[in-house]
Amino acid sequence: MSGFKYTSTNKRYHTWDYYLKSVFGEKVAKISLDGGFTCPNIDGSISRGGCIFCSERGSGDFALEVTGENLKEQFQSAKEKIRKKWPGINKYIAYFQAYTNTYADISILREKYEAVLSLEDVAGLSIATRADVLDEDILEYLGELNKRTFLWVELGLQSSNDKTAGMINRGHDFRTFINGVRELRKRNIRVCVHIINGLPGESYADMIKTAEDISNLGINAVKIHMLYVLKNTPLFTLYENEKFKIMEREEYIKTVVDQIELLPEEIAVERVTGDGKAEDLAAPLWSMNKISILNDIDKEFVQRNTWQGIKNKKNPCKKEQT
Repeated sequence: MSGFKYTSTNKRYHTWDYYLKSVFGEKVAKISLDGGFTCPNIDGSISRGGCIFCSERGSGDFALEVTGENLKEQFQSAKEKIRKKWPGINKYIAYFQAYTNTYADISILREKYEAVLSLEDVAGLSIATRADVLDEDILEYLGELNKRTFLWVELGLQSSNDKTAGMINRGHDFRTFINGVRELRKRNIRVCVHIINGLPGESYADMIKTAEDISNLGINAVKIHMLYVLKNTPLFTLYENEKFKIMEREEYIKTVVDQIELLPEEIAVERVTGDGKAEDLAAPLWSMNKISILNDIDKEFVQRNTWQGIKNKKNPCKKEQT
């Protein structure tokens, strides 16, 4: 045991599973849904083509392949699959994952969110969106929802470096992202931030700077992804033409641990690696062995005898843990 405050296992970081159990007293599963939204970075409102790494499903590759099914049918189908894997699950968080899930008229958002919240066993709602698609009406509605349910808003950042944001066609700068986070946190809405390691042109220092930057925003959770190159994306074309450097496995593991050491211990770490569909994955092929990566991240913490937050200047851990 590491003695780390926010774990009941051998983990030396604040896992999502531990966080949910501390809130609900039991294991809770997240169900990915496709709400039928699009994205301002795809339809021309901001840009076209989306972020260069996005597949045709706009980051919703693991929402069910359920074209034509409504949200209730999606939820029930996923629920049945989860119960076969974890028979004891009784509570679920409905996760609007694909594309930008606040990019619609407020009446449409109400219709979709409320339909899901009315379903049996739904204990909360998680909404993936962009920091530049949060107008005042949406923020007020989210604030209202936050008083009624266990609400999370997940914001894609990827990198705090504006040069990188321009290169990946993100469509907004870091200042816009900061403003979005502040508006959500002002309403006590829980925020999870997505970052990606290994973006083209990014240095180790850039990735560490992103971790430092988000650690100072008062966020509640983070998802750390490895950049994976999917076929039939602009990133794949760039990779084929320029053969930009893909992070090596050991390099990625050490960078993730360095980043987590910088994060305040209260921040839940939802992910430490990504999931690219095997049939679509062009690189890196080592990313397919997720369990091995997770295990080696744990081993790296043990080898260093460190843990989440040890290098966070605002939250130093003074007691040595073994």
